[in-house]
Amino acid sequence: MQVFHNQSKIIITCNKRLSGYLQQEVEDLGFKPTRVFQTGVELLGTVTDTIALNLNLRCASQILYLIKSFTAADPQQLYDNLVEIEWEKLIDFTGYFSVSSNVNNEHIRTPLFANVKVKDAIVDRIKAQKGIRPNSGAEVNKTAVHLYWQETEADIFLDTSGETLAKHSYRKIPGKAPMLEALATSTIMAANWDRKSTFINPMCGSGTLAIEAALLATDKCPGLFRMNYGFMHIMGYDETVFFTERRKLKDKARKETGFRIIATDISADAVDIAEKNAKTAGVDHLIDFSVCDFAETPIPEEPGIIMFNPEYGERLGVHTKLEITYKRMGDFMKKDCRGYRGYVFTGNPDLAKVIGLRATRKIEFYNGKLDCRLLEYELYEGSKREPREV
Repeated sequence: MQVFHNQSKIIITCNKRLSGYLQQEVEDLGFKPTRVFQTGVELLGTVTDTIALNLNLRCASQILYLIKSFTAADPQQLYDNLVEIEWEKLIDFTGYFSVSSNVNNEHIRTPLFANVKVKDAIVDRIKAQKGIRPNSGAEVNKTAVHLYWQETEADIFLDTSGETLAKHSYRKIPGKAPMLEALATSTIMAANWDRKSTFINPMCGSGTLAIEAALLATDKCPGLFRMNYGFMHIMGYDETVFFTERRKLKDKARKETGFRIIATDISADAVDIAEKNAKTAGVDHLIDFSVCDFAETPIPEEPGIIMFNPEYGERLGVHTKLEITYKRMGDFMKKDCRGYRGYVFTGNPDLAKVIGLRATRKIEFYNGKLDCRLLEYELYEGSKREPREV
């Protein structure tokens, strides 16, 4: 099976409400999506195409290459279709593979049972052709196979990513309640930051927003932090394609910026973690870290954006402490950040009201399963009605 050269359907998955930003990334790479849906983007391409996609994309989770679509009413029909696939030309019989699935079928009470049927079909096919059973398990660091089975319609894919792309591999110390890297990138993209002006991140926590801003500003892709993908374990893989693409990433990445990225947190431990993560990402020299209350964050005269990702507690009931914090955030932006655009990412609409500023946009996101908003504030210099004196 010439999967590295034959075109098939490619599904690039992402978290809910990130598909618009993923679409933008895919199109910027020169690909033309054939479909955009709530949790992903679809296009036509080869497994070779997925190499560039895996290395470049910031908002994606998995990149799946379609092997076969078929009808299966029950587990036996699923097995019968899968055992016909030439798995011996995709998976080394001395190797290892894993199976994941998304299943909605009346005969399946747990996806684990569907996974077992897929594994049985692959193992039986390879044993019949090669006389040896390949190993399989839950680890996704080798060849990865994904089943999408809804009622009687089934698709079987090669997962060319393996480990999720949504984590960008530089965050060795996550810190407390960290924002997923793919989500952080998407919020920055949603802010329409020009990547040339000041970026300020008070309450930086483990530093994800500031680090992602630095990576975007220097055009440094997450693929530079990772050396293992699912496509590397498919038979026919040519490592020269990977290293050529990786060299392109290195060549286009810039080492410096002409503006300031500032990250602060009241916790010395959080700032220490953020600095270590930034060093792993190779952008520690681009970010000014300091330990202070958010209201003491230095604000350069050159305007840009300021982005908060504060705690937001439970949806039901608002903590008095957080109410005070949110009100202080609004006062700080209004008083000290004039000329900037302000952003607050929160999953608590009651706390958002306490900020005391009128949001010009409310951009929808999910943080895990929690319904969230990125609130945008235009922080005018003086009154909106009165022009600035010259």
